[in-house]
Amino acid sequence: MAAAVIASMEALYERPGFLLRRAHQISVALFELHCGDLGLTPPQFGVLSAIAASPGIDQATLARALGYDKVTVLHVVRGLEARDLVTRSDGVADRRRISLTLTEGGSTLLARARKASLRASEQLLAPLKPQERVQFLSSLDRICNELEQLARAPMIKLGKTPLTAG
Repeated sequence: MAAAVIASMEALYERPGFLLRRAHQISVALFELHCGDLGLTPPQFGVLSAIAASPGIDQATLARALGYDKVTVLHVVRGLEARDLVTRSDGVADRRRISLTLTEGGSTLLARARKASLRASEQLLAPLKPQERVQFLSSLDRICNELEQLARAPMIKLGKTPLTAG
């Protein structure tokens, strides 16, 4: 009986989904370790990064650029706006679209967070040799790209494909 339980758990521990979830938990823990004093979560960091890359981006496009649903992005943006890191304004071409820009404080915080998140990423990949890092990231990117159509929230990378709200 004990051998069957051990075999069952070993099978679980070897599942790609289990390992990806566990790696994500470790990644978040490292982000919090390195960025905790900045008061940013990984989703907030992603939102700030995307807005910096595309000033004036609307919330629907932002959601697709990060692979989040619109409600999640709305909550993250509101939290960043309350901290005076992001401003929201009516879109120029379409007043129903809310345009997002970083405040000076948001830009300053993002610059600090980029350095800290880089340290977190380096620590996450530290167990791998340089060539293994390239292969690992390439494999993750391939999985994401080839199975994108199965994702709950669609993602379209900024700069790769024209983004339009839908």
